[in-house]
Amino acid sequence: MPETITATPQMLRRVNAATVLETIRSSNAVTVTELMDATGLTRATTIAVCEDLMARGWIRELENQRDFGTYQKGRPARRFELDESVGCVLGIDVGVLKTTVVVADLRGKTTGRASKPFRARAIQAPERIRVISETALLALEAAGVAPDKVLAVSVGLAAPVDRAGNILASQPFWRLFDVGLKTALHELHGWAVLLENDANLAALGECWKGAGNGVQDLAVLLAGERFGAGLVEAGRLLHGSHGAAGEMAYLDMVEGVGSPEGLAALARLWAEEALAEGAKTALRAAVPAGNEVTAQHVFKAAADGDAVALDILDRLSDRLARVVSTLAIMLNPELVVIGGAVAESASVLLEPATRKLATYTATPPRLAASPLGDAIVGIGAVRHALDYVEKHSLDLQLRRG
Repeated sequence: MPETITATPQMLRRVNAATVLETIRSSNAVTVTELMDATGLTRATTIAVCEDLMARGWIRELENQRDFGTYQKGRPARRFELDESVGCVLGIDVGVLKTTVVVADLRGKTTGRASKPFRARAIQAPERIRVISETALLALEAAGVAPDKVLAVSVGLAAPVDRAGNILASQPFWRLFDVGLKTALHELHGWAVLLENDANLAALGECWKGAGNGVQDLAVLLAGERFGAGLVEAGRLLHGSHGAAGEMAYLDMVEGVGSPEGLAALARLWAEEALAEGAKTALRAAVPAGNEVTAQHVFKAAADGDAVALDILDRLSDRLARVVSTLAIMLNPELVVIGGAVAESASVLLEPATRKLATYTATPPRLAASPLGDAIVGIGAVRHALDYVEKHSLDLQLRRG
């Protein structure tokens, strides 16, 4: 027989406070009457909860509306709103070559941003931690926010991360990110730090502010240097037993694919091969001497009608269709969003890839390019950090001033 849990007055106060705070957080200024209607609480309880939340620092009371002519007689309504100045969150995108930090207020509005490269691909843990910490402080300085105002930090890593925040370091590339960052940032700054896979955060960002808003079953495909997917099923992010859901090393074994290399890497590779073979192409003149051809060069040349570049785009659209078909067969998402820095350029691949999808799978999803560009992981990290703050609001100590 299940154990019966008795609701204590303390538990009820906590539930009421959380309910009122969530209502205020999802609104602009609200009156006591509006809070009563939304929560079902009595006037006395609603006012008591608001007084408690003000004492904690989460909300503030707005000025008397009579001062602005809204009320001419009778008692003016008390109005409350979230005090966005009491704290902020950080969303950190840690790649192999650089890190980017986004500062956001408690409604998710970006207030500061900074980016910094790593000296080399394989650097020691202390150096990687130092660069990330310095970049975070630069972003906070740009936002005009003190480090002790940070309520939560979410870090996106290009490695599997399980539900407990542990990095799966069974591959050399993944070990580059297993540097003890969570402990280090807490010891340096006192921050609560969450670790998550970058593609998973991209999926959160896409569901929050991108093409996936309102979609319950989708995959976000980071498709730049290497394919990786963030998977959402029935509105729930999928991790797998060790955080490796969405890892796409299996593409090595897929006919017509052969590797998890992404669209940007393939565009560069195939263009270099064409140049080495002496192909007549505008790419030869487009790339300055001594520089590498890039995916952007290829997409630009294709837009200008270059035959070699157009052939590369055709091959890319086929590769994309084959990769997406594997997700369609295994997971049957409604939507697959192409995300990351390559998203804008890759939008020209969507129509031909959609045509080819029907030949590879009986359940082709819709395809879309993310409107979030290379900010997608940072935006998802902000959402992840805000989710933590909202869940633990009543346990967090806010610093005044």
